Amino acid sequence: MGPDVSQGRKGELTVFDAFDCTQRNSGIHTPMWLGDTPTAKRVAKHLRNIHGKVAGDVIDIVHPELGGYDANGPRDAMWAALTEMHTMLWVYANLAFRDGKAPHRLPLAKRHQFTAEVAEYCRLFDAPEGEIPTTMAELKALYEKYDELFKPSWTMDVIPATGQSFHWIQKESIKRNFHISQLRVQAQLLLTQKLFGYPVMGAVSTKTRRNMGVGPFKGKVAVASTKFMLPLIWLAQQPHMERRVMRVMWGPDAVKLIESARELHHQAKAGLLPDVPSKVAA
Repeated sequence: MGPDVSQGRKGELTVFDAFDCTQRNSGIHTPMWLGDTPTAKRVAKHLRNIHGKVAGDVIDIVHPELGGYDANGPRDAMWAALTEMHTMLWVYANLAFRDGKAPHRLPLAKRHQFTAEVAEYCRLFDAPEGEIPTTMAELKALYEKYDELFKPSWTMDVIPATGQSFHWIQKESIKRNFHISQLRVQAQLLLTQKLFGYPVMGAVSTKTRRNMGVGPFKGKVAVASTKFMLPLIWLAQQPHMERRVMRVMWGPDAVKLIESARELHHQAKAGLLPDVPSKVAA
């Protein structure tokens, strides 16, 4: 789902391509999280078709023992689902204002429930049934089992065939193709991906930051930013700001699903629904 490597190598990649990639990544996941089962399965099949070419013999040129990568493979697909969802849980706990309170951690029972619901999402991609975690303890054990896959590496983005850094190629191509007409898109990406980068980094676990290659000082700054940037974080979650970001970054269909899910959640909390099944692929 990312910008095409060949575009970057040809010097044709622009900020519009990066923006389009971000929109697609947001929009295509929403039906799998919040849609009904047939919709979730249909979209997951479409995503598997797209990811069919996302495979290679080497994950990291410096660590050949890690083997190859296959976006549709059971292991890699499972970890793609688990890491994105676990990160959102961390961000929700540390940055989300809700119920009239400042950000706070969910009770253990709720975190277990979240993990169990994410299991349904993993099953959309044929994750190995015996490994899919349904509790936080099982998820922790899975991290420990696959610890070697999460070690920090500065060569992960190196293209084996050329020795070039994938991210450097992208950055240089976007820089060369800059035009003043791109400023509005760049401003949106700055708001969503750069401004809150440190608080999001501070919201994840200490070990995750280490695995990202974040040093102790930068890690402390990130954690501190989850507190001193709270006023800005609160402002970004106000309805008028939230609507704009959702509309631009997620698209109208995804926004409808989000609003529908919120209404169902509100009704469930108010006792207006008899028994609401999981909204993750349910």
